[in-house]
Amino acid sequence: MTRDDRLATYKRELLRWNERINLIGPEAKENIDAHIDEAVIAAGILKPSGNVLDFGSGGGLPAIPMAIVSPQARFHLVEADKKKWAFLKHIARECELNAVIYGDRLARAVTRFPPELRFSLVTSRAVGNPEEWVPSLAPWMERGGRVALFQSNTDVPTIDGFAKSEVFPLPRGASNYLATVTFHVEQQQ
Repeated sequence: MTRDDRLATYKRELLRWNERINLIGPEAKENIDAHIDEAVIAAGILKPSGNVLDFGSGGGLPAIPMAIVSPQARFHLVEADKKKWAFLKHIARECELNAVIYGDRLARAVTRFPPELRFSLVTSRAVGNPEEWVPSLAPWMERGGRVALFQSNTDVPTIDGFAKSEVFPLPRGASNYLATVTFHVEQQQ
């Protein structure tokens, strides 16, 4: 299956499942192509590789299109809602993705990660306050690993253990940005 076939399968299945269960809201449904394109563009900016965590994966935006166009990365998707989790498992199989799906809250999912697992990238779209949940991921981050937050403004949150990095405008409207922070380890004296 080609990349374009996988993206078309994702779109078709997302819209089909969305008729039965609420995977995405009306704005996302109305602008589905733009949302998928935005995720593909974000993958081009972020260049996912190694292990990538997506927290609050919902209906798979941006993680599924990013996983489709980044076959060199292994995606770990965390979603607490059982119906959305079932969809993510289904689409990962249908699109033959290198992905692990965790049907749980982040705090419980991390307890199931293998101890040697380290993430080069963490992505999230509008999930709570990053200042609260990002620090809990420090033990799971590679040195120099990044957290990419899909958000509606250019404000980069200040997060202990992470340095502010870059903000990239995304093409879907005037209020869509990708803000990144980079994990750093303080040198021991």
